Amino acid sequence: MPKQKTNKAAKKRFKVSGGGKLLRRHAMKSHNLEKKSAKRKRAFGNDQAVASQDEREVKRLLGK
Repeated sequence: MPKQKTNKAAKKRFKVSGGGKLLRRHAMKSHNLEKKSAKRKRAFGNDQAVASQDEREVKRLLGK
């Protein structure tokens, strides 16, 4: 049986933390930054956990 391939797009967008959580980047970080507060822009830099509803699909794409 052939090996299962990892989805390369998902590999670039998600990572698995040491504790096994799936992490993603924030949206809305790339444009219209002058109207966003400094606090909000700093928060975009931190990774956020993937929603529980999406975890199963992301794990499938990553081959986990």
